[in-house]
Amino acid sequence: MRRTASSAATLLGVAILVFVMLRAIPGDQITAGLGTEAAALTPAQRADLEAYYGIDQPLVAQFFSWLGNVLTGNLGYSARAQASVLDLTLEALPVTLELAVLAILIALVIGVPLGMLSASKPNSPRDAAGQVVGLAGLSIPAFLLATALLSVLASSFGFNPNGRPFVGLFVDPLLNLQQMLLPSLVLGFGIAAPIMRTTRTAVLEVRSNDFVRTARAKGVPPRRLQVTHVLRNAMVPIVTMVGLQFGYLLGGAVVVEQVFSVPGIGRQVLLGIQQKEYALVQSTVLVIAVAFVIVNLLTDVVYRRVDPRVRAA
Repeated sequence: MRRTASSAATLLGVAILVFVMLRAIPGDQITAGLGTEAAALTPAQRADLEAYYGIDQPLVAQFFSWLGNVLTGNLGYSARAQASVLDLTLEALPVTLELAVLAILIALVIGVPLGMLSASKPNSPRDAAGQVVGLAGLSIPAFLLATALLSVLASSFGFNPNGRPFVGLFVDPLLNLQQMLLPSLVLGFGIAAPIMRTTRTAVLEVRSNDFVRTARAKGVPPRRLQVTHVLRNAMVPIVTMVGLQFGYLLGGAVVVEQVFSVPGIGRQVLLGIQQKEYALVQSTVLVIAVAFVIVNLLTDVVYRRVDPRVRAA
């Protein structure tokens, strides 16, 4: 009950913050839709359009009206797409979830082995090489890596599946995975860096414990020692980092989605901001926040599975 109340307070805070910040941006739906022609509107025409978009009411009334609709399942309507926000979100959210899962898998494949390899011999050339890779992942901007990768592969090898209209996983699995390959690699490389550093720190801390020295003294094979005794006991901080990064990907992949024309939920928010579609942005960000809260709760469940000490506590 305490976690549920905390999550509800978090979501309410997100809703208020997004509502205020979105209206702090200059302009509104009328100027976004009409451009310079909005200046030619008569007061009566502007009043009619404000009533149509629901922005003629006080801000407090607008907020509670939108929040009440959300609680009843009505996320609003997108005038640009001529569709409900719920339908748009149901189309975009699975795309972002697929992208996030692939990016996390790539990050784990790169980050965990590299972190263990660096921790096996601290302050050695092997450790330095791992630190350089981690620093590169943290330093290279996603948009720069995405643009460079797309340009090189398209110009030199003619590989540009993202130049074709996006298809869903169940429509054409092969083309879908090709279109997801490059954005997943870009995001996975950036996420692999914090996972690698977290793995290295956690493994070094666990290796100094008495039970690891005892297992080594009993003649436990090195590979079994690293996997069974060291990595398993170092999993809690790694799971924490994976959960945080997965939650970040649900809304933070907007740049990569835009570069590779992936119709995910981050790109939906960006287009909504450009068109000043308040309901679209507010409801989509709230959905992202709900997904982030769910990921945090699932992370707590995973804690109990990977570490018996958490279950005992």
